[in-house]
Parts: sequence; C-alpha cells; structure tokens
Amino acid sequence: MSTKFSAFDPAEYLDSDEAIAAYMNEVIATGDDDLFLSALSDIARARGMSEIAQASGLGRESLYKALKPGAKPGFFTIAKVVAALGVNLRVAVKGAKPEAKKTAKTGGKTKGKVTNSARSPAHKRAA
Repeated sequence: MSTKFSAFDPAEYLDSDEAIAAYMNEVIATGDDDLFLSALSDIARARGMSEIAQASGLGRESLYKALKPGAKPGFFTIAKVVAALGVNLRVAVKGAKPEAKKTAKTGGKTKGKVTNSARSPAHKRAA
C-alpha cells in the first residue's frame, strides 16, 4: 500500500496580515527572485487574483504572467501588486536589527532607539 500526499499550497495558510508579512519577510531574506515572485503569487491567490488584478490596475492574465517564476516584471508593476496586496516593502541598512515596534508596554515609544522622525530636518529646526 502506498502513501498518497497532496501538494502543499502556501496560499491556504496565508489567512492573516501577520502570516503574510512573516512569509514575505522570510522569502525576501533568501534573495531569490523567483521565490519572491512565487510568494507574491501565493499571497495574490490567497487574497483573490481577480481582486488583486483589479486593485493593481493590471489585467488578470497580466498579473499571472508578471508573477510567474522567470518573469522579469518592472519595479512599478511589483509596487502596484504589493500595494494591492495590502503590504509594504521597506528599506533597511543591510545587517541592521529591525526597529522596535511601538506597543502599549513601551508607552508608544521605541526603547532607546532614535527613530527616523527624530533625525528629520523638521526635528532639527524645532530644537
């Protein structure tokens, strides 16, 4: 008697914003372009391809083509898809630790960290 396995579909487990963010962060950390496109496709399927296509301004077929492994979509296409998925991509210094989140425990402050707003020119003028 042989054991049968069903194919694993990550889209079935991407049922919350937190799960999606964690998934994307792990995929981005690999630096694999095809895996990144595949992850965007997984998230789009979890949220509904037609809805994501409409929200991004792309045709459904164009969305499938843009997210296919081996595709070379432009930056603005990816930016539209990411925005339609309801997530943000952020830039950080390579190797830097993530900034602490504001929580009720810290009173809305990041513990001992200088935030970007504290470094802004507007802050310097006010000081």
